[in-house]
Amino acid sequence: MAFDSLSERLNKTMRNIIGKGKLTDANMEDMLKEVRLALLEADVNYRVVKDFLNKVREKARGEDVLNSVEPGEMLVKIVHDEIISLLGKEQATLQFKETGMTTIMMVGLQGTGKTTSAAKIARLCLNKYGRKPMLIAADIIRPAAIDQLKTLGASIGVEVFSLGPEVKALDTVIQGMEYAKANHYDTVLIDTAGRLHVDEELMKELSDINEAVHPDEILLTVDAMTGQDIVNVARSFADQLPLTGLVVTKFDGDSRGGGVLSVKAITGLPVKFVGEGEKIDDMDAFYPDRMADRILGMGDVVSLVEKAQEKMDMEEAERAAKRMMEGVFTMDDMLRQLEQFQKLGPLSGILKMLPGYSQIADMVDENKANDSLKKTKAIIQSMTPAERENPSRMRGSMKKRVAAGSGTTVTEVNRLINQFEKMKKMMGALSSMQKNGSLNEESLERMMGGLEEQVRRTPQTRYGKPGRNPYKF
Repeated sequence: MAFDSLSERLNKTMRNIIGKGKLTDANMEDMLKEVRLALLEADVNYRVVKDFLNKVREKARGEDVLNSVEPGEMLVKIVHDEIISLLGKEQATLQFKETGMTTIMMVGLQGTGKTTSAAKIARLCLNKYGRKPMLIAADIIRPAAIDQLKTLGASIGVEVFSLGPEVKALDTVIQGMEYAKANHYDTVLIDTAGRLHVDEELMKELSDINEAVHPDEILLTVDAMTGQDIVNVARSFADQLPLTGLVVTKFDGDSRGGGVLSVKAITGLPVKFVGEGEKIDDMDAFYPDRMADRILGMGDVVSLVEKAQEKMDMEEAERAAKRMMEGVFTMDDMLRQLEQFQKLGPLSGILKMLPGYSQIADMVDENKANDSLKKTKAIIQSMTPAERENPSRMRGSMKKRVAAGSGTTVTEVNRLINQFEKMKKMMGALSSMQKNGSLNEESLERMMGGLEEQVRRTPQTRYGKPGRNPYKF
């Protein structure tokens, strides 16, 4: 993901300053030097870096920090707050009209994922914001874009208006707006043409559309992999159009993220959406505070919960929770939990959202993790209903049959059964505590601590015990 290298370096720097009992000009400057190098290596604009460090230095020399019991933690908080300020102090949301139709115009260069982003935002409008969206295919320069948008629209249940590549883009947009109004759509997204670079012909077409429909939002799609060019492209488009925000795509790539950190400070344009994958649901609103948390290794539990609510079968999750509280847990329950867990995406991405676990996220071998999940599912699916109900009663011959049917070994079957029994024991303890009224935060913490210690002592565990979140503010 973007910011990974920056996050790693800043985390190391922050941990060093946390250990200082007293904050001095010398150790503070050492920390700021490391922060400066980290930001410059991440391709953040040098003027933005200079301004950032000056603000941190000014606030860090205040009386509250120098006299603080934990000056290192106070300094980390200042860095955290300044990163939020750099990304945008508040979340920039779409401005929907209270009455009438909201028009969103998508612009950008070719290859930045503009057409896909238009469909992804239409999906968010439909499912997350409760709108009735329609898409207008106005990219007549690339006929394949029209077919692509129609396919994407059909996959999310959103109508796509098009007059084909032979009709001018402006005429398509005007007639599309009339059609949307007549059919009571409350949100229209216009996918416009892109070019390999900003040119007069492109800007003339976009300006004509802007003057004809006066969109409420003009979103510029930029590629996170282009680094500082994000700023240059944003400036070029902003000179010609009243842009209201950015959509950053390929955020899951290995870009250094400097362009995203620089663009708000230089152009004043906020990032409104980020795309973190190629799937139609791999896009969400951009939250500066949550991104700052992730950059400093503090996790992003709120986004993880929202992701779970959106992608998981909540009715199934409630049924599973009810069974657990009743002390019922079988291999079928374990299988359903694994299938729900897989919907959340790669394991490394989930770990990065958990406080204290971001440091081990990059150590995860996704291929091995996926292979392990496949083996687990294959073993469970090779069992009979009676064996899934009570695997501890399985004899050696049964285990051999299951191992042969799942393409695994008896050792792997035994290991899964042992893991299952530990989980079942924990579910039983939870059920008992709930029934006798002793289930509280303290008892849960003791139980999870014991479970974590078991995991740490297991020979198959590669990574050891995850560190706690060191930032307590």
